[in-house]
Amino acid sequence: MWLFREKLQVSGGFWLLLGWFLYANGWQLLAAVLAAAVLHESGHWLALRLMGARVASVEISVFGAEMRTVGRLSYGGELLAVLAGPAVNLAAGVLLAAAGEPWLEAAGAQVVLGLFNLLPVRPLDGGRALALAVSWAAGPAAGEQAAECVSFLTASLLACGTVWLMIKTGGSLWLLPAVVGFAASAGRELAGKRTFL
Repeated sequence: MWLFREKLQVSGGFWLLLGWFLYANGWQLLAAVLAAAVLHESGHWLALRLMGARVASVEISVFGAEMRTVGRLSYGGELLAVLAGPAVNLAAGVLLAAAGEPWLEAAGAQVVLGLFNLLPVRPLDGGRALALAVSWAAGPAAGEQAAECVSFLTASLLACGTVWLMIKTGGSLWLLPAVVGFAASAGRELAGKRTFL
């Protein structure tokens, strides 16, 4: 598998979340979610490879994965690589849903992961895509400013909305990582310090 040729770092928090998810939801849903994540990252990796960039390292944490590359891409090339992960998830979700009943849970995992990653919040793919698209059209300063503003507003609204949903549903702890992630993203944008979680 390609990941084992690259430098791979996995945070302890990821393993804790994995164990918690397995305990609460069972191995079948965990397998569907992990398959969606592997397809997502494979989409990014394949797009990067097709454009001549080499993946030097992969970091996996509670809030996702990040690939570091060797080689420069144009704005269009980088935008294509960023959107390739969600595109693979959405395509797989449609194909699995068309296959019918035994595949509907897997289809749902694919679609949810693809759509979630399109949210315009950094470090998600949607936030990165926004920065790249605006940078391509109006320059890097405008891209950074647009991404910072939209990411802060979206992350703040999503954090507040998720807290509201937790209260309304009796406090589902599965929503807590989303609240923490969105609040951290909003805080980083406000402070002007964006690093991958």
